[in-house]
Amino acid sequence: MSDLGRLVTELQVHGVAVPALAGNRGRRGGAGPSDHRALTIDGATVMVPVYNAASQASPYRLEADSAGALSLSSDLEGERHSGVAVTGEPAFYSLATADGIPYRSIALLHGRDVLATTLLQTCIRFRDRRESCQFCAIEQSLDDGRTLVRKTPEQVAEVAEAAVRLDGVKQLVMTTGTPNSDDRGARLMAETAAAVQRRVAIPIQAQCEPPQDPIWYERMREAGVASLGMHLEVIEPEVRQRVLPGKSELSLDQYYTAFKQAVAVFGRGQVSTYLLAGLGDRAESLIACSETLIGLGVYPFIVPFVPISGTPLEHHPAPSSEFMVEVYGAVAERLRQSDISAEAMAAGCAKCGACSALSLFEKDR
Repeated sequence: MSDLGRLVTELQVHGVAVPALAGNRGRRGGAGPSDHRALTIDGATVMVPVYNAASQASPYRLEADSAGALSLSSDLEGERHSGVAVTGEPAFYSLATADGIPYRSIALLHGRDVLATTLLQTCIRFRDRRESCQFCAIEQSLDDGRTLVRKTPEQVAEVAEAAVRLDGVKQLVMTTGTPNSDDRGARLMAETAAAVQRRVAIPIQAQCEPPQDPIWYERMREAGVASLGMHLEVIEPEVRQRVLPGKSELSLDQYYTAFKQAVAVFGRGQVSTYLLAGLGDRAESLIACSETLIGLGVYPFIVPFVPISGTPLEHHPAPSSEFMVEVYGAVAERLRQSDISAEAMAAGCAKCGACSALSLFEKDR
């Protein structure tokens, strides 16, 4: 295990107190890596929790010297780690559409060079916490007035072109709240991907629940989607019912069928799924599921659960570093023995890798 992989695991589990970044908004609320800030450590850009309750009590602190140089200090090791930087605000954030909508309300920079957008900032389950995913904060940024309820394909395409031209963005990740339709958001993905590809050539990952009709995999691919994410999040039956009360109605076997159908269209290694470690699934369950997924040609993107303020699980503890290292190590070994990898993906969260240390373990031989 590399020292960097272990350090990133520690930071993503404990979070970082950031007195050096006072006044910097970072990434708060909404979908995706919420309550996080992007840090570059020894050349690796990672998303680290900085706004949740755990980070305020973290043994890790980001501090600046009189010249403004950043370093990471730790109460656990009594050491100071230099070579730390924060990502600057991208140039496209200063722009707005002709009708005055800020570009940053349409899409955000994730990590170092990934543009991300939530096409539909609502979900059929969110307002009923008996049905909603208990960790989800998708409508928080909408309630705060920081985003739009629905981004049009033309708006996303306009921002994507600017982000590529001005900031060197290398991929686009599109996700969505689940609409009340059988396509589960795939139609939105296809329409938006087509609009983006007309404006700028950029690899795109789409993320949605499995559509009822598998024809949507082909339609998304034909529209310009290069890779697909369909997220399990948790896998053991009791954990799924507790954490995903509505979404768990779609069984694990149904997901596996959807993965097979999607891989047949996008290819091995171009379909991925999130697995949130620390919500109750045992390490052996996560490892066994990952092995099954790899066999299907699906990349299991293991991410430590990070509680988000304002959700039912805001006080749920993060997993231990030891738990994450055990899972990362076992899954990385299985990935090295396979024909799929984070690096080989065309686009997506696993390709970026900033929300997990898995790719660092994957490279550690």
